[in-house]
Amino acid sequence: MNDTDLKALEKAVKKAKRIANERASALHDLVEDRLPAAYEELPSTTQAAYEACQAWAEATATLEAAQATR
Repeated sequence: MNDTDLKALEKAVKKAKRIANERASALHDLVEDRLPAAYEELPSTTQAAYEACQAWAEATATLEAAQATR
């Protein structure tokens, strides 16, 4: 894997982390500010946060594997 590929993976990890943080923040705001009235939003907001964190973890694992082979 060349430097360009590694930089692309690093960029993907940063983007995934940003998205995960945004989803986590949305979940936090829901819990802190809008519950119990907005309880129906919990499943979709939680699922979005979970999927974003999972995508970040997968991107991180891919980057680490690529770095280990260098």
